[in-house]
Amino acid sequence: MSKSISEARADFPILSTRINDHPLVYLDNAATTQKPQVVIDALRDYYALVNSNVHRGGHTLAVRATDMYEAAREKVARFINAAHPHELIFTRGTTESINLVASSFGEAFVQPGDEIIVSQLEHHSNYVPWYQLCQRKDARFRVLPFTPEGELDPEVLRGMFTEKTRLLALNQVSNSLGTVNPLETIIPIAHAAGVPVLVDAAQSVQHLAERDVQALDADFYAFSGHKMYGPMGIGVLYAKESWLEKIPPFLFGGEMIDQVSSTRVTFAQLPFKFEAGTPNVEGAVGLGAAVDYLNQFDPAELQAYEDDLLAYGIAQLREIPELILYGKPRRRSSIMPFNVAGIQHYDMGVLLDTSGIAVRTGQHCTQPIMDALSISGTVRASLALYNNREDIDALTRGIRLVMKMLKR
Repeated sequence: MSKSISEARADFPILSTRINDHPLVYLDNAATTQKPQVVIDALRDYYALVNSNVHRGGHTLAVRATDMYEAAREKVARFINAAHPHELIFTRGTTESINLVASSFGEAFVQPGDEIIVSQLEHHSNYVPWYQLCQRKDARFRVLPFTPEGELDPEVLRGMFTEKTRLLALNQVSNSLGTVNPLETIIPIAHAAGVPVLVDAAQSVQHLAERDVQALDADFYAFSGHKMYGPMGIGVLYAKESWLEKIPPFLFGGEMIDQVSSTRVTFAQLPFKFEAGTPNVEGAVGLGAAVDYLNQFDPAELQAYEDDLLAYGIAQLREIPELILYGKPRRRSSIMPFNVAGIQHYDMGVLLDTSGIAVRTGQHCTQPIMDALSISGTVRASLALYNNREDIDALTRGIRLVMKMLKR
């Protein structure tokens, strides 16, 4: 029997905090989510009872730490339905996961004159690594624009592929507009053109039921622990085994080698080939605990709850005079980007904080989006499973209060 979403709020101790003598209304979940007590306990217990380096150690603590680390890998693999646990590489986060692919795939498969396609909706972490790769390799960096509604047009993309296209990189959900991109249409188009696809899932894996990497047929799928109720400093790169076997390592050092001599170096089997050095064991353990926590909820019910809350939030924001809501995608997830005419987004964020309301302001690491919209930034309110309609009502009251203060 799945856990009721209405019970979730009590699992997050920080939500009982008061900010500026107001109850905390936390709407900055696209930046990072708060942590349930079970994740906090998992981190504490690891350091209090188990702490040891993993792999190769024969003593009890080393064996326990290794078992917990690899159990976390297996949990995450099941969560996204990877075919094999060794298709999951632990990284520091989505940014490192994407840089790993840009470096390793780029080294092996991108030559002068080749092309990389990214979407205009990307976070800088899925934009700049590919731009830098193209600069290094004298390749062509191409950008798929978004429509006035804030969507990607698969037919425009279809016309961009050439025999020189080596990879398509795009997100599943835009971190600035909340657009849900139709991967079920886009990935087959790319594969029909012989082009592998990297998906930035940092804003989707915790919200959408469509996280089955085999069903999506994603070649690479990257996400972060801290955006899915886990610790900071731990992330995941999923890649099809066939790709991981073909691309070279990203980092070199301990853990990732098989044999070393003055004349020859060989690398370890997957996934260790890509995990040089001492890993973030406690981060992986905490991520495993976060996956266990999320597995208590029915994925379809959780998505429906968040979609209903998002629809309520957008409807309430549209009732506010002079508020501009950005993007009109047919499908949106978790994110409400807006400005109020005549009020700078940073000022709005700071003044909302005086009422205990946490939102994010600025460009959200998506300057190409802001440039396309001819704005300097937005206020971004973003949702998680512990948010409710009372949080939305507090946000709209706070916005109206700021407007009253600054528009006298």
